[in-house]
Amino acid sequence: MIDDFAKDNLHERLRRDRRALLWKLDGLSEYDARRPLTATETNLLGLVKHMATVEARYFGEVFDRPSPEPLPRWQDSNGSDLWATEDETRDQIIGFYRRTWEHSDATINELPLDAPGHVPWWPESTPASHTNLFAIMLHVLAESTRHAGHADILREGLDGRTGLRAEHEEQIDEEARAAYRAKIELAARAAAPITA
Repeated sequence: MIDDFAKDNLHERLRRDRRALLWKLDGLSEYDARRPLTATETNLLGLVKHMATVEARYFGEVFDRPSPEPLPRWQDSNGSDLWATEDETRDQIIGFYRRTWEHSDATINELPLDAPGHVPWWPESTPASHTNLFAIMLHVLAESTRHAGHADILREGLDGRTGLRAEHEEQIDEEARAAYRAKIELAARAAAPITA
């Protein structure tokens, strides 16, 4: 019984993060969805493409259920899953992510939590390379949560929109945000005075 509860709970949280990540693209121009927004070139559409690849590998290859999507060999990974080329459309990448969900969900639904798996890109000397569905669900959920958080910060930097779900988004009150920022800035300056 606890296995079913754990599996359902983890799976629903993964679904939540998937939706949140895609929501961060809503209403953005092609440029804003793709452009590098950090020193390491992190971008919103690239995060979606990356998570599609992560899920395809972990819920596919790890359990000998290869993704129906074409993927380069993991040994040949070159970081190209972190950004969209000019030839890849937003719809193609979102479609890839949604189809990967279907494949991942089938793996999750069909296997028990203790189903054995093997992660070939983790060092063989690590006992964790021989794993199970429960551990992989936790791992992928952590990746998904991490990148949904990145997407939230990136989107906030673009146009101020924040939140986990569209239905909970509130109107942006620029005056209230400015006052709140000033309050935090004042506290920071008081704690660590700037020396000239």
